[in-house]
Amino acid sequence: MKSDSVKLKSRSDLISRISAEAEEASQFEPGLFEKYHVKRGLRNADHTGILVGLTNIGDVIGYEKKGKEMVPVDGKLFYRGIDVEEIVKGAVLQRRHGYEEVVYLLLSGKLPNDNELSDFISYMGRLRKLPDNFTNNMILNLKGPDIMNILARSVLGLYALDDKAEDTMIQNLVKQSMNLIAKLPVIIAYAYHTMRHAFQNKTLSLRHPDPRLSTAENFLLMLKGQDKYTKLEADVLDLSLVLHAEHGGGNNSTFTIRVTSSTGTDTYSAIASAIASLKGPLHGGANHEVLGMMEDIKQNVRHWDNQIEVTDYLYKILNKKAYDHSGKIYGIGHAVYTISDPRARLLKEQAMELAIEKDRLEEFELYSMIENLAPKIFYKYKGLKTAKRVCANVDFYSGFVYNCIGIKEAVYTPLFAMSRIAGWCAHRIEELSFNARRIIRPAYKNVSPRRDYIQIISRNN
Repeated sequence: MKSDSVKLKSRSDLISRISAEAEEASQFEPGLFEKYHVKRGLRNADHTGILVGLTNIGDVIGYEKKGKEMVPVDGKLFYRGIDVEEIVKGAVLQRRHGYEEVVYLLLSGKLPNDNELSDFISYMGRLRKLPDNFTNNMILNLKGPDIMNILARSVLGLYALDDKAEDTMIQNLVKQSMNLIAKLPVIIAYAYHTMRHAFQNKTLSLRHPDPRLSTAENFLLMLKGQDKYTKLEADVLDLSLVLHAEHGGGNNSTFTIRVTSSTGTDTYSAIASAIASLKGPLHGGANHEVLGMMEDIKQNVRHWDNQIEVTDYLYKILNKKAYDHSGKIYGIGHAVYTISDPRARLLKEQAMELAIEKDRLEEFELYSMIENLAPKIFYKYKGLKTAKRVCANVDFYSGFVYNCIGIKEAVYTPLFAMSRIAGWCAHRIEELSFNARRIIRPAYKNVSPRRDYIQIISRNN
């Protein structure tokens, strides 16, 4: 036993020493990024993204460039050149869910007619069923505490069941894309119930997917059960899927899939890489932070309808004296949107209806008040001459919406992946359709001083 204890301490000391050395070796002198004109995070000095490619798929508008000046404008999001607000209105007008239409549009580049959309929905419904023994082998027997990891592993597992897994011809890419888009909601629902059963001692309930239902309805069925969700819940979830399906090529997970796809790798590996990117809290965790912050505000602000009390507490947050002491008002601000985020506008409308249905209107009104107050407080705190325009982004309301529906936080980021896979697949197809394929290979400036190699016998001195 003593010998084992000594070994463990020795290993711990080794890891601690190497960790300290690695941390020291990873430091840079201040100002090196500016000195060598390195655009960290692929961002320009004015916070705009560096152009690294062309796309026909999604476009995000938050400002206009007039000479050297960046002029804020109301936010717009386009899918294949079509305003997403018009897509949402079209589906609402016909009293149908819109996510399947968006998937068709993103993959094909055109809007389907009635027969095309009906055939597409029917085919996608039949694809939902997971292969025999897949659930046991990839989800139940390899349980884990994080759904995103289970999701990535399951996607990679589907590679072994595809006879044409390495085929990158367009027809096969479309076939693989449709298969993955259809199966992701089922994998997520099963992974969630498996996680609850294994780590929370809950009853294991795995329901068969229903090919007759929309993606949103089918997901709620498998997550909550028959007759355990309302029509409004399904409508709001469908809207969320529509709004998260694509967001241009510049977001981290979409850029990741373009990078990996440019190497010629298979679809399953490329999708898994995008899932891994989205799992990072700086990309997929914003609505978690908003929920946490709002719970803190609700507990510490006595009168939710009092603007002075709410304002005082938001200043405490900015001054790093409240919530997580980060100085951030989560859900406020975006890399591109300035005056408004169209996704937040659309989601807010149905969030209010949902709040009324769930008797949570007072809480919704607190969200709405903070949405209005936070930008003004931010400008005053930063100083009008230095502050950039900020607005509520989609994550400000998405967590509230999911919470009202009864979706647990563990599912929030997987739900993002479930929607965004449509955009990921469209970008992969586009990346592999260029006449002259070229691997994406950025450059890094090495600033390490040159050193001589020292023989090991001399390093002990």
